[in-house]
Amino acid sequence: MAYSDEIKEAARKLYLRAVPPKDIAEQLNLNSSRVVYNWAKEFGWAELLDEVSAEQLLHRRLAVLTNKDEKSDQQLKEMELLIGQIVKLKRSDAEIKLKELKVLHASEPSGPNSRGSSRSKKKSKRKNDISELQPEDFEEWLASLFSYQRLARDIKNDPKMPRTRNILKSRQVGFTYGTAGEAFEDAVLTGENQIFVSATRAQAEVFRAYIIKIAHEFWGIELTGNPIVLSNGAGLYFLATNSNSAQSRSGNVYIDEYFWIRDFKKLSDVASACATQTRFRKTYFSTPSSKNHPAYPFWTGDAWRGEKGTRKNIDFPSNKELKDGGRVCPDKQWRYIIDVHDAVKGGCNLIDAAELEEEYSPDAFRNLYKCEFVDDSASVFKFTQLEKLMVDTKTWQDFTPTESRPFGNREVWLGYDPSRTRDNACLIVIAPPISSNEKFRVLERHYWKGLNFQYHVNQIDQVMKRYNVSYLGVDTTGIGGGVWDLIHQKYPRESHPIHYSNENKTRLVMKMIDVVEGNRIQFDKEIKDIPAAFMAIKRTMTNGGGMMTFKADRSELVGHADAFWAISHACINEPLDYSNKRKSTWQV
Repeated sequence: MAYSDEIKEAARKLYLRAVPPKDIAEQLNLNSSRVVYNWAKEFGWAELLDEVSAEQLLHRRLAVLTNKDEKSDQQLKEMELLIGQIVKLKRSDAEIKLKELKVLHASEPSGPNSRGSSRSKKKSKRKNDISELQPEDFEEWLASLFSYQRLARDIKNDPKMPRTRNILKSRQVGFTYGTAGEAFEDAVLTGENQIFVSATRAQAEVFRAYIIKIAHEFWGIELTGNPIVLSNGAGLYFLATNSNSAQSRSGNVYIDEYFWIRDFKKLSDVASACATQTRFRKTYFSTPSSKNHPAYPFWTGDAWRGEKGTRKNIDFPSNKELKDGGRVCPDKQWRYIIDVHDAVKGGCNLIDAAELEEEYSPDAFRNLYKCEFVDDSASVFKFTQLEKLMVDTKTWQDFTPTESRPFGNREVWLGYDPSRTRDNACLIVIAPPISSNEKFRVLERHYWKGLNFQYHVNQIDQVMKRYNVSYLGVDTTGIGGGVWDLIHQKYPRESHPIHYSNENKTRLVMKMIDVVEGNRIQFDKEIKDIPAAFMAIKRTMTNGGGMMTFKADRSELVGHADAFWAISHACINEPLDYSNKRKSTWQV
């Protein structure tokens, strides 16, 4: 079977992201994985992989799994194995660095009492036993850190610096690894508790996995339990955003991705209480979300300044100063900004910033990797509204994403938004409410970029086979018409065209305003591009200036809000007078 150049290019990108050929064949609807192996040999993809370090490949695969909406038990195990391999490579690199810098004490005899790796790899007879570790045993781990990770640790250990660190960071620059290791070091050397509060349970477990792998690889120590209680009495607690779970504990506190945590002030108050005593430290770090998030005044210092009083006009360091090694601010917090370009300069060889900039729209790249906040002041949808809709989808007992029929025979609606040259085409799977107390639920979202009509139709067809689809809303404007022609032939009853006009666009947005303001939709809290897409919708005037309309900065150069439009294409199937819909759930 002949495949188009677009299919081959999609396969190449997936192959270079360390996606297994079997998974590539399934995603691209190829005859077999053998096709991928043949292309890799024919076009020299394997040679391209040779130019990429093993650690880069591991991080790429870990990123693929982390970005999955739902993870099977097998994928969770694979993530744990990947973290283990990443830590193992970091230790190997650290050994080389130590030798190059002549940090190792070559004159000291080897054996159980010597410093460095020979001693640290001696396994303890008891689990969680860290009694033999001394400060010098952490030299090898320190050598595995990038410069900005080590800077943050040095600030923590400097008694002259404030107790609070506040770090704004790019995605995937290694702060989880760095803070996990420094917290373990602190617990070993001081015997103090370490409390990790994350935006999601999954992220809290990533913290735990890193600490377990670091202890095993660098010192041969087996850590067990949750919480992990070390032999010196120090406890490592891994908590999600339920603030009640952090109460009554005391220790050093780490709050991860705090710009994506709901009820930030309540959680911050509880977490701060855990670190009330002056010997404890607090660390906040996160990628930015919206300027309307409750944590934004905490970052800018406005919460400390207040609207009135003597602090109102006190200046804080500029972003340029915060990027240049960080600064101690008037509110006694050390603030630091590390974007993706600075991370690369700081030694992070795991990221190709130019490639990321090509893959993401300019707005998304600035938000996720350049540490710029989304200004939703002119947006139709505010972050404070959207964060109420972000939930843990594991609580949905009728939805099992790993099954061949994830939602059984229950009805679902699909919304498709076509590609615009450089941005993604998006398909959304929506579970419509069947009773007054139910809400719309976003079960799946798929992005496809730069591929032909037939590929999109094949992918939609795969989704149609997995779900009981009764409605598919397709934007037929522009190149979307090609997908419509093909999909309508296969599914004439389910597919419905949506042709964009000012009237229809306004109708779609007004429908979503009704759904969001009514708190009638839910989506996975880990899928951060959905709220970003909603916040991209802004009010504007038509070219003639005589009528209000909505825009989302969608052009050939800037792709954005595709998830919003796809969701609206599905939700518009609900009647405007939804309160009088049928009570029966039977359908023929």
